[in-house]
Amino acid sequence: MPTFKIVVADYPYPTLDIFRNAAGAIGAEVVDGQCRSEADVVEIARDADALMNFHVRASRSVIERLPRCRVIVRVGIGYDAVDVEAATERGVFVCNVPDYCVDEVADHALALMLACARKLFIYDRALRDRQWDYPSGTPVRRLRGQTLGLAAFGKVARSLSVKAKAMGMRVLAFDPYLHNDVLSAFGVERRTGLLEMLAESDFVSAHTPLTAETAGLFGERAFGAMKPGAFFINTSRGPVVNEPALVSALREGRIAGAGLDVYKTEPLLPDHPLLSFPNVILTPHIAWYSEESLAAVQEEAIASAIQALQGQRPSHLVNPMVYAHRPELPR
Repeated sequence: MPTFKIVVADYPYPTLDIFRNAAGAIGAEVVDGQCRSEADVVEIARDADALMNFHVRASRSVIERLPRCRVIVRVGIGYDAVDVEAATERGVFVCNVPDYCVDEVADHALALMLACARKLFIYDRALRDRQWDYPSGTPVRRLRGQTLGLAAFGKVARSLSVKAKAMGMRVLAFDPYLHNDVLSAFGVERRTGLLEMLAESDFVSAHTPLTAETAGLFGERAFGAMKPGAFFINTSRGPVVNEPALVSALREGRIAGAGLDVYKTEPLLPDHPLLSFPNVILTPHIAWYSEESLAAVQEEAIASAIQALQGQRPSHLVNPMVYAHRPELPR
């Protein structure tokens, strides 16, 4: 009999071989969930020792019906799909994989910026329509000397700042939780107010986690503060943007365009108004992806689950406050 049951509630990977190979070394069973609802999760994981999830939520309702669960691993960076408070109250470890795709997301944000700056998607369409000249994409401005504003200055934003400065850009950041010396080490200028930063930026790149504080952060006031010629880039989380406000800003020409990889509802609905704008480039939540990151996220996620099941403190623990509820847990 397997020593532990690990349920992978949902996943976008071709196989679970990485999970199964690692779990097999400790005699654990990996169960393929591909759940579509919370009810599905409860049904398949009610006797699970570990739960791993990608998109499907591990809500309080789910967690309270998993009596054997010792650890929940969000297979990715953001962990808004897990009710951390509910897990903590029940003494359940919550882990994520915070650094597996830092380079990929920074590269993708930069790619979206460059596509906007050079009007690549507009010129591509124009060429296919047999237009062979520069006026179809005007105006295009030299990137060197322009200003990039970063909303939050975590690992991805720091990586992006280095790439942007290498191209001669000035970089600002708004992050009320960081000391000045962190920004100074990257040659980035602090702005103490979001609207202040937005007003100075030619490109705005969102890197905020999704919390109660950041939900809808980019709304009417934010887009109203941006320059008419500025571009908005989002590779963080869809719900940090008030999408109707973004649509209005685009429709009324209050910003120059946008490059987006994440959305409030995913997959993006086929009649979504964002699909109608020629000055918007959209990608299907794939900023995280490379062949290297695809392997790394699985390897790190299953490693955390195995550590917890073997009585160790797991890597990338999101809720160290769990020890206040379960002081006997491994430290």
